[in-house]
Amino acid sequence: MSHHEEEQTAVQKTEGEKTVQNIDITIRNHVLGSMGVGLIPVPIVDLVALTGVQINMLRKMAASYNIPFAQDKVKNILAALIGATIPLAFARAFASLLKIIPLVGQTTSALTLPILAGATTYAVGKVFEQHFASGGTFLNFDPEKVKEYYEKMFKEGQDLAANLKKSE
Repeated sequence: MSHHEEEQTAVQKTEGEKTVQNIDITIRNHVLGSMGVGLIPVPIVDLVALTGVQINMLRKMAASYNIPFAQDKVKNILAALIGATIPLAFARAFASLLKIIPLVGQTTSALTLPILAGATTYAVGKVFEQHFASGGTFLNFDPEKVKEYYEKMFKEGQDLAANLKKSE
């Protein structure tokens, strides 16, 4: 390998490490944003806002990997990905609707929804980090193929969100 090729490889490696670091920061920032959205006191509005946070995260991640972004496609992907894990999606919707019950529901949802929102966003981010890093795009994303990984990342995200909530 010539000196020029070694330099090029080193630059590519540095750029790759930078992308991974930027993606990790992007995911973490959007997890925090999602946790804040989880505190919105109006049922269903919080879920709409959460979807917006996740769309923004995926837009930024796609830009880091130079992948074209199509918002309508991303909305459908999010619905399919989160819908493929119905018990997790149900928990989010249920926690959102709990806000209707005065005091008890609001207190319960204030404790649970930020963690669920953060965990969901973390899982979405990690799934797409893996997908984009392996050369995938929004056009060839298959939610069924990543269902198991999503569930694993959701659990990891719950721990992360719980720790972030404790450190508030």
